[in-house]
Amino acid sequence: MPKPIQNFIKFLGTAGARYVTTLQLRSSAGIWVEYAGTRLLIDPGPGTLVRANRSKPKLDLAKLDGVILTHRHVDHSCDANVMIEAMTRGGSLRRGKVLAPSDALDEEPVVFNYVREYLEELVPLQAGGRYSVGGLVLETPVLHRHGVETYGFKFNLGAVSVALVADTAYFPELAAVYAADVMILNTVRYYSTGPGEFVHLCVADVRRILREAVPRPKLAILTHFGMTMLHNDPKIIAKQLTSETGVKVIAASDGMVLDLDY
Repeated sequence: MPKPIQNFIKFLGTAGARYVTTLQLRSSAGIWVEYAGTRLLIDPGPGTLVRANRSKPKLDLAKLDGVILTHRHVDHSCDANVMIEAMTRGGSLRRGKVLAPSDALDEEPVVFNYVREYLEELVPLQAGGRYSVGGLVLETPVLHRHGVETYGFKFNLGAVSVALVADTAYFPELAAVYAADVMILNTVRYYSTGPGEFVHLCVADVRRILREAVPRPKLAILTHFGMTMLHNDPKIIAKQLTSETGVKVIAASDGMVLDLDY
């Protein structure tokens, strides 16, 4: 019988933006990170509770140590409160930590007031911040450009550095601040739509980031796909980017597991 994976990143969902999320063409659940006994959930969008409970092997929500929101949009935060309920066993245990931008906590809060009392700590994020959850330390290098307050993350999982480039318009600093062994990039659009309130990275932006990142990533993972990405097939796009950049690029799929020990 194969040995259970101990340290991993699981993509519970890979949907990005409105149409793929509302039509559920891909799951809009978040990303589960488990390393050295610490469990994190990033961006619990619609359906995260269901996906997590149906995961095989099953994910133990009562052992979750922290919930992280990159920003307040519903495809990233819709299940935040129910996941806090699960993490704290309905508030019967005071435990866990939530990290979120200030605008998800203040006016029109995404994290409800009543569940805040269940938590050990509620932490507002800021650019250049450094935070710990369990045994993991995370950094938010820079404020993103996305219409609402948005941050990506960098963290080390043992000898492997990991970066999550969350929703943002492209800007030149991205390659430098998010260079890591493994780069996870929210790639919503196949092509650029120009300036706007909810601008996201497109394939050309990702190509430029991977070419400019120093040191070079060992692996890049595309996720958070919008309609134009699905129409052009993320797997084909990943192969093209591998050829063009010299970085191994793969397209995440719902339920995909990255074995960090391997």
